[in-house]
Amino acid sequence: MAVTTYKNVIVEKDDGLTWVTLNRPDKRNAMSPELDQEMLDVVLSLEGDPETRVLILTGAGEAWCAGMDLKLYFRELENKPNERIRAEWTTHQWRWYRLWNFPKPTIAMVNGFCMGGAFTQLVACDFAFAAEDAKFGLSEVNWGILPGGLVSKALQVCLGYRDALYYSLTGELFDGKKAEEIRLITKAVPAKDLKQTVTEFARRFVKMNPETLRGTKQGIKAVRDMDVGQAHEYLMAKSNELRARDKEDGYSKGIKQFIDDKTYKPGLGAYKRPE
Repeated sequence: MAVTTYKNVIVEKDDGLTWVTLNRPDKRNAMSPELDQEMLDVVLSLEGDPETRVLILTGAGEAWCAGMDLKLYFRELENKPNERIRAEWTTHQWRWYRLWNFPKPTIAMVNGFCMGGAFTQLVACDFAFAAEDAKFGLSEVNWGILPGGLVSKALQVCLGYRDALYYSLTGELFDGKKAEEIRLITKAVPAKDLKQTVTEFARRFVKMNPETLRGTKQGIKAVRDMDVGQAHEYLMAKSNELRARDKEDGYSKGIKQFIDDKTYKPGLGAYKRPE
């Protein structure tokens, strides 16, 4: 397993899966300006990396991410407006704009505490698996601020109106099972099974056509805020783009294997791709 180490992030590549670990365990992986800068570099470098077919985001130690580092991000930048502006731009770039639009499948593996601002990158990932005993919470209301940065908007992607208000206004903690129930995450599993579950789930995407995955996720995300007419035009154009970008011509191969060769059955896995 190839390993790339930053000061606050660990990047490990394993046969198509790239594990990105927030590595400030003594601070429950709270995000500092330095960690955010490293994470922006990581995400940008992996977008076009041919060895990365799936990105898995997790945390070292007992936490996934405890939100923003209040001392380093808020207190120390309080009277440094230029540095504060740069830090805010960087954190939102990697946690939302780049991660939400990442061209390959992304999975959040929530191994422990997920608090406050960490909800942004949680929602930005395409899938999220959590330990049943992981702890989630939006505690900002208890100390005088709104849920961090884009969190209030990100919540609308996954949560219903009542749940978004309930957990934002009460600051109440909830576990992985409740996170699955309210659809904040894809699935909760026992902590001992978490990594195996995520690995097995991620492996399915390594076998699939990367351009089709890219086009499908981009299409679903883009049409959320379009009317039907706009969505129709966009998706037709997206289909044409896929045919132009897909160098292995997955459409023709899949049709041939289904109709002519009788070797492929839709719904039972990916068509056989070239080695």
